[in-house]
Amino acid sequence: MLTSPFHTLRYRHHRYGFRAADWRREALRTNLWLVPALESLLAVVLWAGTVALDRIAYNGRLHFPDWVLAGSADGARQVLTTVAAAVITVVGLVFSITIVALTLASTQFGPRMLRNFIRDRGTQLTLGTFVASFLYMILVLVAVGPGPHGDFVPHLSITVALALTVIDLAMLIYFINHIAKAIQLPEVIAAIAGDLARAIAEQGGADAGGVDGRERGLSSAELLSRMESAGAVIPTPASGYLQYLRHDRLIRIARESEAVIHLPYRPGHFLVEGSPLAVVWPAEAAPHVAANLAKGQVTGPYRTLTQDISFGIDQLVEIAIRALSPAVNDTFTALTCIDWLSDCLCRITLGWHPQRIHRDRHGYVRVIAYQVDYDRLVQRAFEKIRQAAAGMPAVMIRQLDALHKVGEQTVYPERRKVLLVQAQLILNSCDATVPEAVDRRDVELRYQALLALCGTPQPGDASALPFLTRISPRP
Repeated sequence: MLTSPFHTLRYRHHRYGFRAADWRREALRTNLWLVPALESLLAVVLWAGTVALDRIAYNGRLHFPDWVLAGSADGARQVLTTVAAAVITVVGLVFSITIVALTLASTQFGPRMLRNFIRDRGTQLTLGTFVASFLYMILVLVAVGPGPHGDFVPHLSITVALALTVIDLAMLIYFINHIAKAIQLPEVIAAIAGDLARAIAEQGGADAGGVDGRERGLSSAELLSRMESAGAVIPTPASGYLQYLRHDRLIRIARESEAVIHLPYRPGHFLVEGSPLAVVWPAEAAPHVAANLAKGQVTGPYRTLTQDISFGIDQLVEIAIRALSPAVNDTFTALTCIDWLSDCLCRITLGWHPQRIHRDRHGYVRVIAYQVDYDRLVQRAFEKIRQAAAGMPAVMIRQLDALHKVGEQTVYPERRKVLLVQAQLILNSCDATVPEAVDRRDVELRYQALLALCGTPQPGDASALPFLTRISPRP
């Protein structure tokens, strides 16, 4: 089947273009300099435009309307100096208070939550507006000076500077309200869950074939077997977290050398210098792949959510177990985290199929990537919270309710068995740590409801998990 160049281009952009763009957008978003820099550039452009109009009016070729302020050069300097000093003072005060608030919040949410605040567009926009206004006022102040027809006073520019001051005041009110809402636990948890939901929607996709949908060459199982016996290992050049894989670039590298690349680690794993980063087959292609592999992956000192769904789950779990610690003892925050974890697991259950096999446009397997499976995601969402919630029936009941919600969305029997494993572990913990029979009975009712939904494993079934035995209830 013949394919047009347009179809090939559209296919490649659909599969790969947005992934690389997502990483670049994420990298640019997680800083506090980009938006202020762009707004400062706009301030310079605005200053150049208004001063140019002021010079035209100064030469008598333009007359401003009555709403444009008038005054002497000394008055203009005094106004601009006062306003600029006030703006920069407010900037320092507001963001000093913000840093203090975020530092205190990090002790409750966890230090990894600070990156979420840095990514916040409201914070970046507020900082950029103040900085750009200050820069504009300084430039206008410099423009005031002697001219051939007397002192040059940029009346329009001064009027715009005062208008920017009003905008700054509005941004200050917005920012105070925004920060007051942003550091509230429900808002933080909902924001993390929202980012996780978007990551699930972007990363879920079945293994793709070639442009014409046909698969050519050896199967992935056969390729993995050959890699195990005759593949060449490429070591990790530097320690750090694997943050992002550029699959389009990796496919191009593999296609250039007619090779197949196997990645035994996924984004989110910590790589130690010298440990295997990739396995290449045939082995003679390893030098070319090793020389270009750095172009296809990004390693850094921290984890990101771009291709690491587990990180989003870990963030919610971290907040939950901090809330359950004896020092905090905030059960309701943990319950909120469990609710959002159930929502995210429902999304994974419904339509998440991570892409492990990546083919080139001709249908040949070029990259085999490791991906976290459903079992592991469920374990990450429930196990640490269950361990921290020993003796807390309210948390156990909410976890069983969450498993029930996920089970309602699950149509695969093997995934329901994973939910039953977690339910059995919660019931065992309840019997071992909850002293009151009434509380244990409430947990038992939720457990029985989940069994009725998912089906009770039969004693002769290999999936009945005989290693999980219920602890006898306390007398």
